[in-house]
Amino acid sequence: MSLPYRPLDRPVQFLKGVGPRRSALLGKLGLVTARDVLYHVPRRYEDASTIRPIRTLEAGMDATVVGRIVSQGVLPTRKGLRIFQVVLRDRSGLIECAWPGQPFLDRVFRPGDLVLATGTVRFFHGRQLQPREYVILARAGESAGAEVGAVFPVYPATEGLPQWQMRKLIRANLEDLLRDLAEEGDPIPAEVLDRHGLPPIEVALRFLHRPESLVEAEQGRRRLAFDELFYLQLLHARTHHEQSVERRGIAFERRDTLMRPFYRNLPFQLTRAQKRVLREIGEDMASDRRMHRLLQGDVGAGKTVVALMAMLRAVENGYQAALMAPTEILAEQHVRTLRSLLGELPVRVQLLTGRMGAAARRQALRAIASGEAQIVVGTHALIQEGVRFHRLGLAVVDEQHRFGVRQRLTLAEMGGGDGDPEPDVLLMSATPIPRSLALTLYGDLDLSVLDERPPGRRPVRTALRPPSARTAVLEFVREQVRAGRQAYLVFPLVEESEAMQLKAATDEFEHLSREVFPELRLGLLHGQMPGEEKDRVMREFAAGKIDVLVATSVVEVGIDVPNATVMVIEHAERFGLSQLHQLRGRVGRGGEQSYCVLLQAHPGAIERLRLFASTEDGFRIAEEDLRLRGQGDLFGERQSGIPAFRFADLSRDASLLIAARSEARRLVEDDPSLTDHPRLAHELEQRYGEQARLYQTG
Repeated sequence: MSLPYRPLDRPVQFLKGVGPRRSALLGKLGLVTARDVLYHVPRRYEDASTIRPIRTLEAGMDATVVGRIVSQGVLPTRKGLRIFQVVLRDRSGLIECAWPGQPFLDRVFRPGDLVLATGTVRFFHGRQLQPREYVILARAGESAGAEVGAVFPVYPATEGLPQWQMRKLIRANLEDLLRDLAEEGDPIPAEVLDRHGLPPIEVALRFLHRPESLVEAEQGRRRLAFDELFYLQLLHARTHHEQSVERRGIAFERRDTLMRPFYRNLPFQLTRAQKRVLREIGEDMASDRRMHRLLQGDVGAGKTVVALMAMLRAVENGYQAALMAPTEILAEQHVRTLRSLLGELPVRVQLLTGRMGAAARRQALRAIASGEAQIVVGTHALIQEGVRFHRLGLAVVDEQHRFGVRQRLTLAEMGGGDGDPEPDVLLMSATPIPRSLALTLYGDLDLSVLDERPPGRRPVRTALRPPSARTAVLEFVREQVRAGRQAYLVFPLVEESEAMQLKAATDEFEHLSREVFPELRLGLLHGQMPGEEKDRVMREFAAGKIDVLVATSVVEVGIDVPNATVMVIEHAERFGLSQLHQLRGRVGRGGEQSYCVLLQAHPGAIERLRLFASTEDGFRIAEEDLRLRGQGDLFGERQSGIPAFRFADLSRDASLLIAARSEARRLVEDDPSLTDHPRLAHELEQRYGEQARLYQTG
């Protein structure tokens, strides 16, 4: 929707002190309208409480000072190095500042400029400050404004538009811009802001541009962080409402004709987490609202059993269930697992993959179309032309992040024909991610988490070893193979990098085959191999025809080999913690004690790897990964197209995110089309545009 023209939408060149030439420079910073300038907030602040009077400085101190330039010049040295120097004066005294090798600064500074400088004080013919950072707060003859003595904002700037000019420009226009913003009105309802102690938007931006303290600056940041999180959650909430409320779902009754005997015959007890998740799924499936749920489970947490019980709920109500897996070997593995768990129960599990022969495929398609196949397991072959379900009631997608949005959506739409309700959807992921990240990436889904392992499963022993221990580690691999076990050797690259001196899978495969393990059967697996060759190698390893699999991280998902007991990871510092956790999860799947050995070539990651070695809790590891690597590196394909956050930080704004999600869902429940909130609808359109409409399709 569109709203009337607003003053903040005027071109930036019509602001005070801008004009055509400076507007081009502002354009390099992405500042095209007056609104852009208002939201061009400082990237950091210098707190005046940390600024020291010049006369108190002593050699060895690390200090920040503010003073006017009394004199400046470039001094040559006997070694040919040119040093730019200024003398700064504040009310307490004078100090010399020196920038070795930066004579060009003589064209940047002017006598009389007010300068903030941070650096180390040393003794050189008297006291001298060598600045690491500096900011020109005001030009000669100009006042620095009311911020002096409080907090100094430091803005993103560009060549031709230095820091002092940016500060002057924003200071000259700030009051007018804030008045225009207040006249527009705050898009987010006042009661929402009050519930969470957030200031109105014009107050928040004043806090950011002219804070009297760092506390005020943080209050402003929190408000803008809430806005980012709230509008994304609003997008999620509208999608969730469209998927689960506006589309008619199936109300599955609890018949217990299959689920009760299945549960009674299980050879193990379900964990508390599995029972909790089954209740959540059961409530969804009993409702006539369409289930759209993500099931997260750590390695070995028992997602398959939970998914099977959900599928049995559909089958005992006369519907079919489909399970889509990313690889043929994983689909075949699921079929074996499901048939084993079902035992003598009268449920037909049908496999459908692209490798099936023509006759077998025709037979499978007939069984699916007639309803004779009650549970259908397959790859993307499930969504290819010619596949017709008799009555699909539940679509389960395993390792859902390995599929595109369109592929997941296509499977979910393969029921619901002729006006019938559409099938429930259960997405599964074995990659633990922090709750804050899950709500950000998958806020349109309801979340269930399996955060508990079945009892009796042996923990994998994890060891951190230096490169000098590599020979001993490889000898340990040989011992395990001689004892009838199998092993993985994982490398970060396919081919060796001379510049980075990293061992790589293809080079090491040749070396290990000829010189280290000539008596063993080795296999090579990496992502650049053709799909059929990758499948062949994985099948041979699973069948025990390969003793040691030399691979890249392509093995982190999709292979279940209970006989594999050793995972050796070369250059472990090159992998993220969550990726290491997935690799470690490839072992420990049988009854034997298993081991994960991290060979670390670079000492810089020692603390991170020690933390990993100390725990098998995938969610704790994921939280630490988010803290260390930042949210940008962790956003996967689901995040594609969604702008990166400028203000929100998922590692510290988790409570703000939960509040934003709650408020967005409450608002959409009352006003799904945002008819009563035109400003919110307009802001959502402005932030997400066409994506806001496309996103609701999947």
